[in-house]
Amino acid sequence: MSPSATWFVIDFEPLGRRITTGPEETLLDAAQSAGVGLQAICGGAGICGTCLVRRMSGELSPPTSLELAELSAEDLSDGCRLACQARPLGDLRVDVPPDSLTAPQRLQVEARGGALGPEVLTGVGEAARQGLGLAIDLGTTKVAAYLVDLPSGRTLAMGGVMNPQIAYGEDIISRIAWAGRDRSRRRLLQTRLIDALNNLVNELCLGVGVRAGDVVEAVAVGNTVMHHLFAGLEVAQLGVAPYRPALCEPLVLSATELHLSLAPEATIYLPPNIAGYVGGDHVATLLASGADEAADVRLIVDIGTNTEVSVLRLGQLLSCSCPSGPAFEGAHISAGMRAAPGAIERVRIVNGQVLHSTIGAVRPRGICGSGILDAVAEMVRAGVLNRRGALLRNAAGVRVRNGQAEFLLVPGGSPGQEREIVITRRDVNEIQLAKAAVRTGIDTMLDLGGVARDEIQNVFLAGAFGTYLDVRSAIAIGMFPPLPVERFHQVGNAAGLGARQMLVSIERRRRAEHMARRARYVELSGSSGFTRRFIHSVSFEAAAPEGAP
Repeated sequence: MSPSATWFVIDFEPLGRRITTGPEETLLDAAQSAGVGLQAICGGAGICGTCLVRRMSGELSPPTSLELAELSAEDLSDGCRLACQARPLGDLRVDVPPDSLTAPQRLQVEARGGALGPEVLTGVGEAARQGLGLAIDLGTTKVAAYLVDLPSGRTLAMGGVMNPQIAYGEDIISRIAWAGRDRSRRRLLQTRLIDALNNLVNELCLGVGVRAGDVVEAVAVGNTVMHHLFAGLEVAQLGVAPYRPALCEPLVLSATELHLSLAPEATIYLPPNIAGYVGGDHVATLLASGADEAADVRLIVDIGTNTEVSVLRLGQLLSCSCPSGPAFEGAHISAGMRAAPGAIERVRIVNGQVLHSTIGAVRPRGICGSGILDAVAEMVRAGVLNRRGALLRNAAGVRVRNGQAEFLLVPGGSPGQEREIVITRRDVNEIQLAKAAVRTGIDTMLDLGGVARDEIQNVFLAGAFGTYLDVRSAIAIGMFPPLPVERFHQVGNAAGLGARQMLVSIERRRRAEHMARRARYVELSGSSGFTRRFIHSVSFEAAAPEGAP
């Protein structure tokens, strides 16, 4: 901006954040610069409607065509605008509704169950390596950290926070588009992440009476995009075919260079990436699951906005990435939200009556990924949806509004529940596309590995969504093969456990590096029969697991 350019002051209320900006900046640009965590699922493209704000005073640019399509006349007359579209024409006061903020969600930081072994890594640590260590899982949505005693492998404290980069794009594709080849934007994403990590590390250390400066070593894992953003590497090439990483080899960085508040001499080890969309976090998941020593036939699925699938059989390791999208995080769903208090997480339809439960046992505010998956499975079972995903207009609970059929999940108009929550045909379609991506990846890996479905002895479901979904619901809609439910293991944050193993053991790092080298990556879009499998997987299957009621 030139010295003669006009400057405006924008106040974000009730947050008490103020920033000076110019007329060429959008309110979303200003919010991001001010550290206001506005949701921006589409990365500021103006198509998701999540960055809603309300003008309290001051003047803004006229509504764009995207805003006119997204917002009602009543919303506009009330001062509501999309922050990614509106630009200031003078000093402003802007109200930021709670639903527009990247509110904390339920964070999965622990591994679960006995399938992955103990959380305390006693006997794994190498006594010659003294001091405290830090294991970090750089998730697209959340960041988890673990404070570890290096000699014993004992985890002293663990915690998680929302990834502040969400304000710049809910998924990694949006973040790549936002950062592009602009080094200053990549640097901003890196800085926001490092600041969040420093705050988290300080909290963990304070809780056990040590200092962040006592941490002498760290391991960080993440998908390839998060790996690159954390390390300050170029990401633009990950957004275009052939999606090649800037680096696949293991990387060691200086904590001082990254401005991480650890011991000045501390280093951070990042395990290798397998491919553009299969990163070090999946390598850590494979390590934690014992993939390098497995004698059984197993399927490993780490579910998120980008889902990684691996199949192991007779020493062969095949891996792929499935663009499952953000629907499992509640995005692009009409009443969708992340897994925060008030999100419907379980749904059952019994004798035509809809039963549901919410996170925190509070009144419903929306529906998260596990809830929408349950709802769709129950709607299929109850005959509300046909195999193509169309709502049957004569089915119980279905009504037609503005010419479109919708299913009433939670009635509104009662005290404490003014807002209705419905499931639309578009919501169902989002789940169809997401589950089809996952199933296509699974079926392709099984086919290329010469593995018959019934040969799979163990299925490991990793990640937050994999932890909380109902396996029976996922099987019922055809997201997973119809295997006995006892073969499925919901293992939680396996990537975090793998990171801790690499933190306390150099030998585990070598094993992880070996697995990454021998993994055969498959680009799904270029595989034979991809389109046919995907189209087939979009429809709903009525398959149920053996022994299911």
